[in-house]
Amino acid sequence: MMVLPQDIKQYIESGLVCQYVDVSGDGQHFEATIVSTLFEGKSRVAQHQLVYRALGDRMREEIHALSMRTLTPAQWAEVEVR
Repeated sequence: MMVLPQDIKQYIESGLVCQYVDVSGDGQHFEATIVSTLFEGKSRVAQHQLVYRALGDRMREEIHALSMRTLTPAQWAEVEVR
């Protein structure tokens, strides 16, 4: 069964409180932008670990490659201004 970007979006949103999630990809390789207040005060590695935890075993079984951009709401607001 092929995993779709909207599936990954749903997996992330059901396991992590997010203000914004966008996932794109071709069924093999995916890119995600994830905005969450839970990322505040955490290192990039800790932020990614939260996302991996939300995805659980799906990272090993269904998702072959996921590139993430994790941001706090304040960081996201700065990006949107540009």
